[in-house]
Amino acid sequence: MSKPTIVLVHGAFADSSSWTGVVTKLQEQGFPVVAVANPLRGVESDAAYVASVVNSVSGPVVLAGHSYGGALITRAATETPNVRALVYIAAFQPEAGESVFELSGRHPGAKLGPETTNVLVHDGEAELSIKPENFAEVFAADVPPATAAVMAVTQRPVAQQALAAPFEGTPAWTKLPSWTLVANQDNAIPAAAQEFMAERASSTVRRVDASHAVAVSRPDVVAEVIAAAADGTE
Repeated sequence: MSKPTIVLVHGAFADSSSWTGVVTKLQEQGFPVVAVANPLRGVESDAAYVASVVNSVSGPVVLAGHSYGGALITRAATETPNVRALVYIAAFQPEAGESVFELSGRHPGAKLGPETTNVLVHDGEAELSIKPENFAEVFAADVPPATAAVMAVTQRPVAQQALAAPFEGTPAWTKLPSWTLVANQDNAIPAAAQEFMAERASSTVRRVDASHAVAVSRPDVVAEVIAAAADGTE
C-alpha cells in the first residue's frame, strides 16, 4: 500500500523552511510531503487555505501543524475528508471559543508577550514579530546561535488578530486520532499548556527536551512522531 501524504503547516514567526530537516527524514522513509506556505492572516482564512491544499492531494493525508499551525489543522481537517490523523508539534489544540493568546497565557512560563514582540501596523492591521534580540530565548533556545540569528531575520510576521480571534466550530481532534509532541523547554507555549491540550484531546503523547523550534533542533524526533501517526492510520 502507498504511504499517506504528510502535509506540514508551519506556525507564526516562521516559514516552511523550518520543516527542512523533518522533510528530509520523512522523504527518506518514502513519504510524499507537502509543506504549506501559511498566510498567517487569520484562523478562518488560513485554515481555508490549508484545506484547499489538502483537498488537492490524492489519497490519504496526515496533517501536522507547529505552534499556530496547530489551530489551523484543527479547523482545516473539518473540511478535508482525506485526513486520517492530526499531529501537533509544540502546537495549539484549541476548543471552540479559545484563542491562541488565551491558551498560551493559561499556564505560566511563556516568554512571548508585549515585551518581546514588535508591532507593525500594515494597511491598518497590527502585525507581530519577535524582537531579534529575544528571538533565540523565546523561540529557538536550543538551536545553534548562528542558525537562530538567521531565523530571527527570516521570520514572517503574523496578523495580531490571527492569534487573538476565538476558534470557531467543532475541533477536528474530537473526531480524528491525534498525536502530540510536547517540547519540555518551550518558552513560547509552556509545556504545561501543551500537556493540558493533549490530555483534553486524548492525543498520543511523546515528550522531548527541546525549545519551541523543535522541528529545527530535533527533526528526527518530529519525523518519528509523524511517522507513528501515519502507521497508526493503516
